[in-house]
Amino acid sequence: MRRRYTLNPVKSTLEALEGNKVRLSIEIEEAEVDREIDAAFRKIGKELRLPGFRPGKAPRQVVEARIGIGAARTQAIQDAIPEFLSRAVREHDVDIVATPDVELKEGQEQGIVKFDATCEIRPEITVPGYTGLRVELSSPKVTDEDLEEVILGERRRHGVLTDVDRAAQSGDYVIVDLAGQRDGEPVAGLNTEDWTYEIGRGWVAPGFDDELIGAVAGAELLFTATPNGTEIPADFVVKVQKVQTLDLPELTDEWVQNTIPEFDSVAAWKDFTLERLTTGRLNQMRNSVMEKVTDALAELVDIEAPESMVNNDFQSRVKNTIAQFQKQGIALDQWLSATGQNPESFLEGLRVQSQKAVKVDLALRAVGVAQQIEVTDDEIESEYRIIAEQVKQSPDKVRQAYEQNDAVLDLVSQMRKSKTLDWLLHNVEYVDADGKTMDRDLVLGQHEHEHEHEDIEATE
Repeated sequence: MRRRYTLNPVKSTLEALEGNKVRLSIEIEEAEVDREIDAAFRKIGKELRLPGFRPGKAPRQVVEARIGIGAARTQAIQDAIPEFLSRAVREHDVDIVATPDVELKEGQEQGIVKFDATCEIRPEITVPGYTGLRVELSSPKVTDEDLEEVILGERRRHGVLTDVDRAAQSGDYVIVDLAGQRDGEPVAGLNTEDWTYEIGRGWVAPGFDDELIGAVAGAELLFTATPNGTEIPADFVVKVQKVQTLDLPELTDEWVQNTIPEFDSVAAWKDFTLERLTTGRLNQMRNSVMEKVTDALAELVDIEAPESMVNNDFQSRVKNTIAQFQKQGIALDQWLSATGQNPESFLEGLRVQSQKAVKVDLALRAVGVAQQIEVTDDEIESEYRIIAEQVKQSPDKVRQAYEQNDAVLDLVSQMRKSKTLDWLLHNVEYVDADGKTMDRDLVLGQHEHEHEHEDIEATE
């Protein structure tokens, strides 16, 4: 199918191609070419030094006599193609996602100029199943066991170690001298004296704790095990100095008053601890909602994310990440070393994020179309005011900047995706690990309207 528009004095046609591509064929009338050539001569004249003339003041005839018309025509065509291509893209409403491949067909030397632009466009997809989307979240409910574990942890922190004259058991503490060697050489981190260790932690090596069980004070243990995080066995020598148990304080109102003076009873402390745990789990759950919903939405997209869109998002993501590190005064290579990452794995992680971002972009656009979600003029004006406050400019100047940079449609697109995401957040079903439906108001809480555009941005 071909559509034809006249953008006086530019003519353009649009032809659909395979593989999410279209071809724009554009003609620039000779009169318009002549105007572009005049502009090119003025541009060249500003850089050309001619005797008797100040820079940029030499008449066209003088400049043309010096360089010929061919150079100016080449410059004119080079400058004109992006402008007229942009006008044709707007006229035909082509949603391009990569730099077009331009081929000059006619007019290199004279007459009208014709060129073709092969453009990759954003795929238009459908998202089956989005109306029945189920998102699993961690339950914010705190069980009695959860509460007791926290209470026990506090009691253990105030416990007292007592020597016992018996064989060590799981859960006991031992004070040991530890030596680990390979081929007679000490292994880093495995040589220490007077080390207090709780049997059952599994901190050293598989089987290490089993060797300690049954040992008594004064025992010397010799065995071979593979330290955690390594693949090479080491020879261990463990000298047991003491076997101890941890005696816990009795949980009484008096102990609470003396240890945690802001509470006067066990009940009051437990109530506060329960509230703190519940609030923490609620916040943790709510902070994960956006990611969980977009993860589930991306899973519904049954096409591969277009590589051009992924690359655009990836390059922007890398640039922004580096800028954030520089702003915080952190050297990226040092951060990678400290976190145990190499550049390849770090970049691959960013690419995975870009692949998801592109799928979410496509899906949100599709859902927005299906749900007929639109952005009103009042909402656009409100967005201009919000941006104006952020950049400390007047709303009129912000509007003018968007219009001059032909960015209004991009802004509207982002606003539409944001509204679509809001719709999804209020219409998906939230369930816990057991598949039980969770209360949506509880899930969203105060966070339901706190959606920044960058959370859903992908390559425009």
